[in-house]
Amino acid sequence: MLIYSTFAAATPGRVWNALIDPARTARYWGHRNVSTWTPGERWEHRRVSDGGLDVVGEVLECDPPRRLAHTWARAGQEGDPARVSRVTFDLEPVRDGVRVTVTHDALPEDQVAIVSIGWPFVLSSLVSYVETGRPVRAA
Repeated sequence: MLIYSTFAAATPGRVWNALIDPARTARYWGHRNVSTWTPGERWEHRRVSDGGLDVVGEVLECDPPRRLAHTWARAGQEGDPARVSRVTFDLEPVRDGVRVTVTHDALPEDQVAIVSIGWPFVLSSLVSYVETGRPVRAA
């Protein structure tokens, strides 16, 4: 299980919108997170560059602006339970902002290394985006 926590000088609503709005996720993540965000519905992680799918899943929980959970599988592997993991975003108001915690569990062992590099970058870029309007850019 991977757990990452950070803080943003923003409201939970602002962070929530950055998590679910495809235009916003495109800005700081380089992917559009596309879904109706209704439990049981599909979500897709679509590349900005060409619209291709990298990751797909099913929305498990949607409790705005507190918790979002969905399954996570590489495109084409979502039918294999051994390749499906779970991502949960928890947003907790704190004195001057929001604590953002991402928990990624049941991750296939061969994906841990790459995913453990990705989440810190995504969270840093998210925080920069909600605080300044500018995401962190990869080198």
